[in-house]
Amino acid sequence: MKNSGLIEIILSAAVVILAVILVNPAGFWMPNMVTISLVLLLVVVFAVFAGFIWKEQTRDEREVLHRMIAGRIGYLFGAAALVVAIVVEGFAHRVDPWLVIALTAMVVGKAIGSWYSKKRY
Repeated sequence: MKNSGLIEIILSAAVVILAVILVNPAGFWMPNMVTISLVLLLVVVFAVFAGFIWKEQTRDEREVLHRMIAGRIGYLFGAAALVVAIVVEGFAHRVDPWLVIALTAMVVGKAIGSWYSKKRY
C-alpha cells in the first residue's frame, strides 16, 4: 500500500486524540451519551489501527528491522508510562488495578510472543 505510512499516522493520531478527549474529568466536557459514543468510536478506530498494523507487509530486511524497532520502542513507551502511573499513584496510596492489569498483560503478551516466534520461526 503506497500511503500506508500516512494511514498509520492518521490512525495513531485519531486513537491518541480520542483517548485524550475521553479523560473528561467528572463529566466536565460532555454528557454521558457523548462519552459513550466516543468510547465506541475509540474502540472502532483502535480495531482498524490494530488490523492495519497486523496486516502490514514488509518487502525487505530493512523494513523488517524498522518494524521490529518501532514495535520495541512502542512497547517500552507503553510499559514505561504504566510504570510511571503506578509509581505516581503508589505515592498517593491509590493504585488503580487497571494499570497493573495493563502492565501485566503487556509483559505476559511480550513473553508469549517471544516464545511463539521462537517456536514458529
